[in-house]
Amino acid sequence: MVPVPSSIRKRQSSHLHVVGACVDVLQFIYKAAWGPAVYQKGPLDRCLRDILTANRRVIATARTYEIARRVRMAEMDVADWLRTLGLEQYAPLFRQNEIDYEVLPELSDADLERLGVPIGHRKRLLRAISALSVAAPAASSPPAVHPQMNASAERRQLTVMFCDLVGSTALSARLDPEDLGAVIGAYHRCVAAVIERAGGFVAKYMGDGVLAYFGYPRADEYDAERAVRAGLALVEAVAGLDTAAGAPLEVRVGIGTGLVVVGDLIGVGAAQEQTVVGETPNLAARLQALAGPGTVVIAPTTRRHIGALFEIEDLGLQALAGFAQPQRVWRIVGESGVLNRFEALRSEATPLVGRDDELEFLLQGRQQTKAGEGRVVLVSGEPGIGKSRLSAALSQSIRGDPHITLRYFCSPHHQDSALHPVIAQLERAAGFTRDDTVDQRLEKLQGLLARGARGEDEIALLSCCHCRIPLPS
Repeated sequence: MVPVPSSIRKRQSSHLHVVGACVDVLQFIYKAAWGPAVYQKGPLDRCLRDILTANRRVIATARTYEIARRVRMAEMDVADWLRTLGLEQYAPLFRQNEIDYEVLPELSDADLERLGVPIGHRKRLLRAISALSVAAPAASSPPAVHPQMNASAERRQLTVMFCDLVGSTALSARLDPEDLGAVIGAYHRCVAAVIERAGGFVAKYMGDGVLAYFGYPRADEYDAERAVRAGLALVEAVAGLDTAAGAPLEVRVGIGTGLVVVGDLIGVGAAQEQTVVGETPNLAARLQALAGPGTVVIAPTTRRHIGALFEIEDLGLQALAGFAQPQRVWRIVGESGVLNRFEALRSEATPLVGRDDELEFLLQGRQQTKAGEGRVVLVSGEPGIGKSRLSAALSQSIRGDPHITLRYFCSPHHQDSALHPVIAQLERAAGFTRDDTVDQRLEKLQGLLARGARGEDEIALLSCCHCRIPLPS
């Protein structure tokens, strides 16, 4: 049953009274036109009387429903309700914003987001609010409905991430329960924020473990890559948390990709959730247990989907509990130095078919440019028709001619990063590596820009604003 906000309930009540008023007016008009004796014997009179009777019953039921709802809300405390959900950390926040049981049913996802509640907890709160809002009077309550399989359950490719906090048992023995709750809460909020930014979906919190899906409810071709990037970002973000633990927190992450059945509803009320059935969630959990602190471990299926986008370390065949055959696994070291996604995910060895005319046109433009007539060519088209492959074929064709190639690549994972293609080009041209220190990066950038910059101050400002190098003290 879908909860009805109070604003809609008020409109419905007013509409019911309008219906009654309209029927009264119709009765008056027909009585005046036909006379009371003729009108009261006809079928129209009986029809309008039936409408009035049904309308009064609906109004009475709505009033009883509203009274019962208000009594139920008055008898319960928001802080106690949050405690039953395991979200008691938000009680001061709700109290500060004067959110009581009268206001609770009208809270939306946008309201909770403005309060700073992470997406996973927002989902749990909204489900629980829905369960409260549909509560009817005890006398008219229908019998409890057992969970049923959702008709929207579907078979799909999914990348599953399992993230676990390292050393949580030791923390529980060392910290006061309230301090431990604050640490776990900060960790959960951090994980939810990182996964949401990467396009993932937080499916479940299991103590200090977090289960996340990439490819549900929205899927795209980059799900495995998004999950790996999110795993690397989690390692860094959680380590940077300032908590009562007294030391940097560490996580271990396992990622698997495969076919699952997703969307079945289990549980009731606030405990209701959508499950994923298949081998992939178990594989991700086993890989997480295999990973070391601060590392990300992936399955063979995920490895095939990320190509050469990341630098990886082969951990060989590993025996995993519940799997009959050993599984080959890899550890993600970091992003690779591959220039573009086409090189990382596809092979230039694939022959170019049916593009002779387009390639000849590009080569003619190249000849005109060499003759002193500048040319700009825009290649556009639907995704997957071979634009990148055509550009690669042009580069191969002019490989023997002297020229300078400048490559700028946009990425769906950096759409919120201003000038990312320009920054990436500068970093490649300067020869940055993953292990470079700040001083080494600044020195390389100075060597690259020395001929064009007007001074060291301009280079230092460019380094700070665009290449993420701190200004020297």
